[in-house]
Amino acid sequence: MLAAFPGDHPNCSTILCGPLKDHVMTFTHYLKSCPPSAVRSLILQKKPDIRNMSSMAGGLRPASVVVLHRSLAPAFEKFCQANSGPLPLLGRSEPGKWTLPTLGTAPDTRMGCPQFQKYEFGACTGSLVSLEEYSEQLKDMVTFFLGCSFSLEGALEKVGLLRRHPAGHVGAYKTTVPCVHIAGFCCPLVVTMRPIPKDKLERLVQASCSTVGQPIHIGDPELLGIKDLSKPDYGDPVVCQPGDVPVFWPSQLTSLEAVSSCQTPLAFTSAPMTDLKDMESPANRLTPEGIPEVHLISQNPLHYSITSASAARKIRELETIIAVDPGNRGIGHLLCKDDLLRASLSLSHAHSVLITTGFPTHFKHQPPEETDGPPGAIALATFLQALEKGVSMIVDQRALSLFEKLVEEAIEQGIMKTQTPILTYQGGSAEAAQAFLCESRDPKSPRFDHLVAIERTGRAADGGHYNARKVNVKHLVDPIDDLFLAAQKIPGISSTGVGDGGNELGMGKVKEAVKRHIRNGDVIACDVEADFAVIAGVSNWGGYALACALYILNSCDVHERYLRKAVGPSRAPGEQNWTQALPSITKEEKMLGILVRHKVRSGVSGIVGMEVDGLPFHGTHTQIIQKLLDVTSVSV
Repeated sequence: MLAAFPGDHPNCSTILCGPLKDHVMTFTHYLKSCPPSAVRSLILQKKPDIRNMSSMAGGLRPASVVVLHRSLAPAFEKFCQANSGPLPLLGRSEPGKWTLPTLGTAPDTRMGCPQFQKYEFGACTGSLVSLEEYSEQLKDMVTFFLGCSFSLEGALEKVGLLRRHPAGHVGAYKTTVPCVHIAGFCCPLVVTMRPIPKDKLERLVQASCSTVGQPIHIGDPELLGIKDLSKPDYGDPVVCQPGDVPVFWPSQLTSLEAVSSCQTPLAFTSAPMTDLKDMESPANRLTPEGIPEVHLISQNPLHYSITSASAARKIRELETIIAVDPGNRGIGHLLCKDDLLRASLSLSHAHSVLITTGFPTHFKHQPPEETDGPPGAIALATFLQALEKGVSMIVDQRALSLFEKLVEEAIEQGIMKTQTPILTYQGGSAEAAQAFLCESRDPKSPRFDHLVAIERTGRAADGGHYNARKVNVKHLVDPIDDLFLAAQKIPGISSTGVGDGGNELGMGKVKEAVKRHIRNGDVIACDVEADFAVIAGVSNWGGYALACALYILNSCDVHERYLRKAVGPSRAPGEQNWTQALPSITKEEKMLGILVRHKVRSGVSGIVGMEVDGLPFHGTHTQIIQKLLDVTSVSV
C-alpha cells in the first residue's frame, strides 16, 4: 500500500492531491478519484505525536513530505528524479489548493499524527504538530510526497529476521557520497543500516529488491565515510552482533539534508506516516533477469557486491569458454569456480588499476617476451579506460621500450583509445613495495585499488622464476611479485592473477594443485598468490574474458545501480562506446601483428608469426574471441 496521512474516508484517505508525473501513474489514477485536495486535513491535525513507522503493519508503505516555496519546486523535482534512490518521488501538489475532505470514518488507529520540522534558511528551528498558523504562506508552497525505506521491515520478516532495533526510529547516517547537484540542492546521501547474518544476506537482498529496493552498500561502513555505527546522525543505533554484515539502503532523510542545503527562508518536512489502506503500491516484482546475487569481493575492508543472476550466468559462461585446455596441460585441476565473476566485480568497483604482464620465456632471443600476455593486458586496459578508470601498466625495466612501442602502435591502429602510463619497479624490499603502492608511503592511501597480472612470470618457492621447461629466467625479471605480496597487507587493494600453467604471478592461490597436476609443477609453481585466480587455456583469453565480464556487469541494471549508490542517472552502454572498447577479432589480429613486427615469439613454438602458445590465431584464437563476444552481446 502507498502511504499518506491520518484520517480516512470511504473513497479517499487523507492524502496529498495534485498532478503527478508519468512515472507515478498508479498513484495518479488513485488521486483522480479523490476530492479536489486533501492536504489541509494534514496540516490541521493536532494529535500527540507520531509512532515509529518501521514496525507498522504489513501492506502499508510509509512516506513523508517536503513542503517548499513554489519557486523551488521545479529544481527539487529534478533533484528527486536525479537521485531517485534516496528520494523516490511519489507525487506533488500544486500550490495553494488547500481544502478539507469530508471524513466519514475515524482515522486508522495504527497511526499517529504527522510531526513537522520547520526549516529557516537551512537550519531546523523547531517541531510542529500543525501548520495551521502558516496557512497564508502555504498558499505559495508545494508539497512533495516521498517514499521511505522503513518498509524494508517486511523484507526482514520474509527471511525470518526479528526486529532488533529499539522502539525509536532506526538510525540513519550521513555519508561522503554526494547526491547529484541540481540548482541550490547539494547534499550528501543519507543511508539507513540493518545488520544481517551472513547466511541470510542474499535472501534478504532478494526480498528487499522486491519491496523497498536493493541496498546500495554491503560491508564496511567506512567505505561510505561512516566512522562509527554507534553514532547515527538521525535516530537510534542498531547493534551488530558477531557474524552480522552491515547492509545499507538509501534513506528519504536525504531530503532533510537537501532542504537544509538550499537555504530557503521557510520549508517544512514531516516524519514518515501511512494510512492508504485501499491502494496497493506499484509492485517491484523481480524478473528472472533481475534476481540479485551477492558476492564477497574483499575481506579487508569487508565488501560485498551484487549483480543480477542473469549477468552472473553469462560471466560463468565466459569462464567455461576460456577454461578449455588446448595444450592438455591439466589446467582443469586449477580452476577456481566464480573467480572470474568475483575478479570482474572487484574491478568494476575499482578506481585505479595496475596491470602487469611479460614472461621472458625465450631467454636466448631478443626480446625474450612471448605473444601471450601483452594482448590480454592491453585488451583489459582498453576496456577499463572506457569505464573511465585510472589504468597503469608495470613491466620490467629492460622491456620498457618495447611496451612503450606496443602501446603507441596500439593507439595508432585504433586498438586503444588513449595512452596509459607504463611504470617500472626495481625496489627489492617490503618497505619499497609499500611506498610504491601508497601515496606518501601511507597504507591508508593506496595509489591503486586493484592489481592484475596477465601471463606474468611468477616467483617460485625457491625464489626462482621458471618457464614451463624449468629454466630459471630470474635474471630477466624485476621484483614486481613484491607488489602483490605487499598488497596483501594493505587494506583496499585487491589482486587478480591470470594464468594457464601455474607458473604465473598470482597462481600461488592454486600452487598445491599445480604441484600435483602440472608437469614440472613441483619446481615451477608460483608461490605468490592473488585474491582471484583466473585460469585459462591461454592467458590472453583471461584478459579478454575480464573485459567482456566488465561489459556485462556495467550493462546490468542491478549492478549499475549498486555501483552509483542509487544516486545520479544510469549509464547507457551506447553512450559510453563500450562496444567499441571490447576485444574483437580485428583488433586482436592487429595487436598480434604489432608483436610480430617487434619479433615477439610464440610461447610454445618460439615462432615469430601469427600464433600464441603454438596455436594459430586464425582458427583457435578467433573462435574463442567470437564465443566470448557472442555471450557478451546476448547480455545487452
